[in-house]
Amino acid sequence: MVQSVANEFSPALDIVLNALEQMRERGGKLPRASRVSLTQLHHRTVATPAQESSAAVSRTALLAAIQARVAVCTKCPHLARSRTQTVFGVGNPDAELMFVGEAPGADEDARGEPFVGRAGQLLTKIIETMGFKRSDVYIANILKCRPDMPRGSSGNRPPTPEEMQTCLPYLAEQIAIIRPKVMVALGKTAVEGLLGTCGPMREMRGRWHSHQETPLMVTYHPSYLLRNQAPSEKRKVWEDMLQVLERLDRPISEKQRNYFRV
Repeated sequence: MVQSVANEFSPALDIVLNALEQMRERGGKLPRASRVSLTQLHHRTVATPAQESSAAVSRTALLAAIQARVAVCTKCPHLARSRTQTVFGVGNPDAELMFVGEAPGADEDARGEPFVGRAGQLLTKIIETMGFKRSDVYIANILKCRPDMPRGSSGNRPPTPEEMQTCLPYLAEQIAIIRPKVMVALGKTAVEGLLGTCGPMREMRGRWHSHQETPLMVTYHPSYLLRNQAPSEKRKVWEDMLQVLERLDRPISEKQRNYFRV
């Protein structure tokens, strides 16, 4: 099974990788694929049966095929021109828990990995406090490109509805392959993308929703906690994560239950 999966996807991925290498050598603006992205694609095509189970290898190959398509995507020409590289997703292809955020920021655009800036560091702390390693879960965004910003301006802008609708099929494919037991939507944009609704976060967070029959917990984006340092706000997010742990049948210590109590 493992060998058949590898045989099925390797030729196609080799073609894509060779094409990306040639594009880099020729230069030009569209499409853009960084050296980091190419290296990640190479690594994802060489998993062996001794390293992973057959199911994980199969999912790795399927995700790598999608990542190859994303890396050269120009469906939003303005984003393809402004990005450094696409930001596909990272983590365990066999993850029980999947986090979905908004879109890459400047740090993510530079690194080619979601949630590596200040908000990402906070998300990593939350994941570790839950008893996971970052590599245990899967992390992705609604958008695979950083939303473009006017020249000379800083910060990030939210994706437009049109950008979200264009990019969401890639995320849908990721979710269908990973098949997480539980998903967490981080912030308003993730909720809008996954549920198609724009309700107030204070009303939507802390309770269970469903995305394609997968339980979905809505909570605040880590960047919200960076702007709102009150222990009461941190506690709200942590209570949401406790519900996630319970849904996954993970043990919860008394220490974990008492974090951020005010």
